[in-house]
Amino acid sequence: MRSPRPAREPRSLRPGDRTRGGGFAVPVAVRLRTAAAPLGLAAAGAAGAAYLWSRDPHLPGQLLPFCPWYRLTGLQCPGCGGTRMAFDLLHGDLAAAWHDNAVLLPALPAVAALYLTWLRHGLAGRSWRPVLGRRGTAAVLGVAVLWTITRNLL
Repeated sequence: MRSPRPAREPRSLRPGDRTRGGGFAVPVAVRLRTAAAPLGLAAAGAAGAAYLWSRDPHLPGQLLPFCPWYRLTGLQCPGCGGTRMAFDLLHGDLAAAWHDNAVLLPALPAVAALYLTWLRHGLAGRSWRPVLGRRGTAAVLGVAVLWTITRNLL
């Protein structure tokens, strides 16, 4: 019986590129490429927050996005109030943010955790996608439908 061959080193890495743990260092270009999307999203979010800081969505006549579902039907979608909630959070008014969207606000820590995991993997040179599965998808859609019905009846 033959012994298995040792794994070959990638050609892009030289023997001096080994890390202390015995693995290989991820080239900086690969790290920047995989981190570009989460870093770009952070930059866009910062720019959006800077713009929203000076615009009050509670007042009419502001140059802010509108909800097409609300415009067409007159009913609020699960995300309606998100811009007002973000404005209130930027200004430190948690009670007003809760009033604007009471389902989206508690979901923000989970969204932040997912984003930070994506960023961490990107900076390490690995791609990452969250897997929600059938039950998770059903749960998210169920909460969205129930919230839509509840907020339009009350």
